[in-house]
Amino acid sequence: MFPILETDRLILREINKEDAEGLFACFSNNDVTRFYGQETLESIEQAEKFVDFFSKNYIDKRGIRWGIERKGTKGIIGTIGFNAWLPKHKRAEIGYEIHPEQWRKGYTMEAVSKVISYGFEKMNLTRIGAVVFIENEASNKLLTKIGFQKEGILRDYMYQNGKAHDTYVYSFLKR
Repeated sequence: MFPILETDRLILREINKEDAEGLFACFSNNDVTRFYGQETLESIEQAEKFVDFFSKNYIDKRGIRWGIERKGTKGIIGTIGFNAWLPKHKRAEIGYEIHPEQWRKGYTMEAVSKVISYGFEKMNLTRIGAVVFIENEASNKLLTKIGFQKEGILRDYMYQNGKAHDTYVYSFLKR
């Protein structure tokens, strides 16, 4: 059973086929993908494949991805979840994106805080990591504000539009 999480203003829920449009709205936007490490989507079919990918990752216990939906509003404004989930080692990496129309409203902070709590309390994680493009000032600031510690730089770690980028690596420990 896929867990549904709730905050004051958001519902974090399973992503389904009806969310392909919302996924496409995010991942076809260059402002969203420029620090994402993947190419911008060009078709709704690509977004539909994301739905299948997220579902398979959850079934295979490699990750979990929630759709971010505002209470009282139909449709997702972004996604959040854990990638590289290794239950044996009690760790995962957090990832998220939100549509630019919803930036600077505190939604990402609200969702990240809830997902971190879920990771520690329900998934029994002891370490939550994050890998962020050095140029992604908003995400770097958000993670630091929440309590992530910067551990170092991964040089030429991610490619975006055919170019290698350095990233910061962060961790948040349960203790």
